[in-house]
Amino acid sequence: MMKLILVLLSAMLCMSSTSVNAFAPSFPTAPVRSATLQFTTPSAPISTSATSTTLFGKKAARALGNARKGKSERVKKVKDDVIEVEATVIESLPNAMFRCTIDGAPETQEPVLATISGKIRKFFVKILVGDKVTIELSPYDLTRGRITFRKR
Repeated sequence: MMKLILVLLSAMLCMSSTSVNAFAPSFPTAPVRSATLQFTTPSAPISTSATSTTLFGKKAARALGNARKGKSERVKKVKDDVIEVEATVIESLPNAMFRCTIDGAPETQEPVLATISGKIRKFFVKILVGDKVTIELSPYDLTRGRITFRKR
């Protein structure tokens, strides 16, 4: 009996402390398509007209992907909190780390220590000394970065 009271009390505390109601039924938010009916005189038949079809979810993503297939330019999400620079790899280090110099920077600036991003690691893109790469620098530490693209 005491355990049941404890469970109920903790559930009520959880419901009151969070903004999300965990015990409320969740309804899927599906797109609503409406059809309009037009009623006319009995001599004319009843006509039904539907609104224009719009794509949702996977179909919309596939349509965008198919439209992008023939293009050779790189489509990338824009991030606000990173600084993107062009660099050259000068040294290869263990554990997929590289020392890179930023193109156009003065000689007195120390090289950036960069690691490989997840997509480059996933697709086994080989990065060698002398390659031109794109690096994302964090605004908090400008001596470390992430290699996001290797120039051909």
